[in-house]
Amino acid sequence: MAGPLLATKLHRPQRRRGAVARPRLGEKLDRGAQRALTLVSAPAGFGKTTLLTEWLAAAGQGRSTAWLSLDQRDDDPVVFWTYLITALQATAPGVGDAPLALLQSSGATLDEVLATLVNDLSAVPVDLVLVLDDYHVVASPEVHAGVAFLLDHLPPQVHLVIATRADPALPLARLRAAGELVEVRADDLRFTTAEAAAYLDRSTGLALSPGDVETLAARTEGWIAALQLAALSLQGRDDATGFIAGFAGDDRYVVDYLLEEVLQRQPDDVRDFLLRTSVLGRLTGALCDAVVGGTGARSVLEALDRANLFLVPLDDRRQWYRYHHLFADVLRVRLLDERPELVPDLHRRASGWHARHGEPAEAIRHALAGGDAERAAELVELALPAMRRDRQEVTLSHWLEALPDEVLADRPLLSTTYAGVLLMRGRVDGVDRRLRDAEGWVDAAGKRVSPVAPGGADEALLRRVRGEVAVYRAALARVTGDVAGTITHARRVLDLAGDDDHLPRGSAAGLLGLAHWSRGELETAHRWWSESHASLQRAGHAADALGIAIALADIRIAQGRLGDALAGYERGLGSATAQGTPVLRGTADMHVGMAEVLLERDDLEAARRHLATSAELGEHAGLPQNRHRLRIARARVHAVDGDLDGALALLDEAERLYVSDMFPDVRPIAALRARLWSAQGEADRARGWARERGLSVADELSYLREFEHVTLARVLLAEHATAGDDRPLDEAHRLLERLLQAAEDGGRTGSVIEVLVLRALAQQAGGDPAGAVGSVTRAVALAEPEGQVRVFLDEGPQMTSLLRAAAKGGTAPAGVRRLLAARTAATHDPRGRGPVEPLSVRELELLRLLGTDLDGPGIARELVVSLNTVRTHTRNVYAKLGVNNRRAAVRRGAELDLLSRSRPR
Repeated sequence: MAGPLLATKLHRPQRRRGAVARPRLGEKLDRGAQRALTLVSAPAGFGKTTLLTEWLAAAGQGRSTAWLSLDQRDDDPVVFWTYLITALQATAPGVGDAPLALLQSSGATLDEVLATLVNDLSAVPVDLVLVLDDYHVVASPEVHAGVAFLLDHLPPQVHLVIATRADPALPLARLRAAGELVEVRADDLRFTTAEAAAYLDRSTGLALSPGDVETLAARTEGWIAALQLAALSLQGRDDATGFIAGFAGDDRYVVDYLLEEVLQRQPDDVRDFLLRTSVLGRLTGALCDAVVGGTGARSVLEALDRANLFLVPLDDRRQWYRYHHLFADVLRVRLLDERPELVPDLHRRASGWHARHGEPAEAIRHALAGGDAERAAELVELALPAMRRDRQEVTLSHWLEALPDEVLADRPLLSTTYAGVLLMRGRVDGVDRRLRDAEGWVDAAGKRVSPVAPGGADEALLRRVRGEVAVYRAALARVTGDVAGTITHARRVLDLAGDDDHLPRGSAAGLLGLAHWSRGELETAHRWWSESHASLQRAGHAADALGIAIALADIRIAQGRLGDALAGYERGLGSATAQGTPVLRGTADMHVGMAEVLLERDDLEAARRHLATSAELGEHAGLPQNRHRLRIARARVHAVDGDLDGALALLDEAERLYVSDMFPDVRPIAALRARLWSAQGEADRARGWARERGLSVADELSYLREFEHVTLARVLLAEHATAGDDRPLDEAHRLLERLLQAAEDGGRTGSVIEVLVLRALAQQAGGDPAGAVGSVTRAVALAEPEGQVRVFLDEGPQMTSLLRAAAKGGTAPAGVRRLLAARTAATHDPRGRGPVEPLSVRELELLRLLGTDLDGPGIARELVVSLNTVRTHTRNVYAKLGVNNRRAAVRRGAELDLLSRSRPR
């Protein structure tokens, strides 16, 4: 946060003297407290805040309340959620520590922060009401999305109340349809004639006739602000009836007329005080003295409060106030009309006071409002370290956008920061321009020096600016796919950074790793990533170092070095646990990575344990990408268990949760889905994916699309198996030969093994048994040293027959025999006809249902899978049992005592 939190924003406003009881609205709010959201939506001056204040006060101790008064600064998601969580902490101890820590970390997503917050709220033992007042000031889509997420996951004992002048961008229709929304609108808030009579009697002390009250209520249409203004204007008048009859018209004219009446009736010194202090969002005695240029402001504020002159107390001690929004708007218009020359100086004085009192955000706001761009730029530069640390890119973006180009051009740190903010927010336009501004300043270093020179040395500043420009040039090149540019600029960072500049050196090394990784130069990429990992550890960025550990392991897996990958994850986990508590972000990712390696080695139980541990640690213990990585790994386990539909559902979920980063997406989720479709026999859907991706066997091959092209080969083989057409088989042959050569040239042994497995299946389907045995034998020889097993086991009965053929030849490595044993170990034919390949849990369930009267669609409904999945499982069962029809499968299953092993669902 730029400066301390403003405690006044977290105070529930004080009850107003003489407030009118409105039980009909209190009852409606009570009903709303049983729903997720109460929306109080009406224009300014309808008493929204007063209503909620009275309602909460009437509840006494029966309800815990967190209150947050919003303003324009809260449009930044980090600022908004920091204030909201702090408001909750004030009334619900134990809530918010972990979410705040995540919010202040360098890589957490808002979804992770909010998921952790929801978990905290679920443990709150009492009913809790959270009020967001003046929500209309929020325009950020990120904030709206976060509030919508919170509403979707609120525990039943927590209730949200939003007061706003305009309906917010939230899923109101869905909440309304679900019965989770209670609405209080302007028509509800309008004073009835009886309520107006009670208010006017208490406010004016005049014995107004029923006719006068009815006329006034009708003229103001029950609008509370207008009634309040009328009450002020009536004080001291002899002819109340004549005054009431003297104004008419719509709301705007009524307010203009009545406000003018109120202002004109104030002494000159009070009127001058009101106009000059209207530039302030919050008022306290010392601040008003500084702005007005006098003394005694505290007494003036207390007198205005006693007079009920549209002053709202913001704390229990009545030290801080604000003007009613309508009143403030009119005062500012009057100030601009009558004394426009005063406005810049008033803002300058306010900015200086806030800067001296450690409130940089308000200081910057006033400097900008007063047109003092140079002063604003100085203040932004001073606030940069805290703003970067707290990830307040949105607020920084607003400030920088408000500064003139000529001011930015003279301040290189602001220019490079602007470029970085744009990149972090996913925007490329404007980055080059800001970097050119900084480069221009460097070129004219002797003529233009920033007022803020870190370290006090111009040369140090020059080196820092050059380094930041190079970092963001490299990042921009990476985003736009310019690999050569990424390398050039990242190397320049290393040339500029000192040996102890660990963070820029780590960033540059990571960018070099990305560049070489995207080219498929895995060993070079691994070397740079290792250097980045070491630099980030030295810089104290432990969570970022765990992210690098994932990249290092992914590269080793692609190289077929599973042992090195597993060891890397184990080291990462050891480093994470050595940090103590709280759990270091990235710890959950280490468990997912270990599960993926163990799954390749067919250690299913250990893989499941690590995935369960990752889930138990929670999203706050994972980096942003862990949510989709966890679901992809779980989908793989479901596929191994034969639950292809469950695997597809998890991939769909992973795709919804996908968070992009700078890592190359070398295993796209859509390609994983196409592989499952192929395994289900849904060749048409898989082929549709290939067309959508524009894939063909004649494509130029690259590492970035290697996984997709290998998937295309699988699709072609599935198409051949489904239609019996030789053309897809021929295409698969040609593609696989090219893929094999490319993977061998790139040292990607993991890909070599998979391509050899697919080539063996293609050779088998094409009537080349000798070639098929040769391919599978070579694949086993490459995989055996690292214990890689699943790449063979996942191919089903066809691979089993190939392994048997290789074993019969007598020249196959011992790994073939071990693989064959893994496929056929558990089950034997009691009639002595040799081993039978074990059936998966899902295949055993299918076998039981084959013995019933259910047809194919009925079996699909019973298993909650698609008919295509049933057909795939049926083919596999027939192949494993050596039969070709349903009756024979059931009979063979009974002979092997398999039916007793399946359990009804």
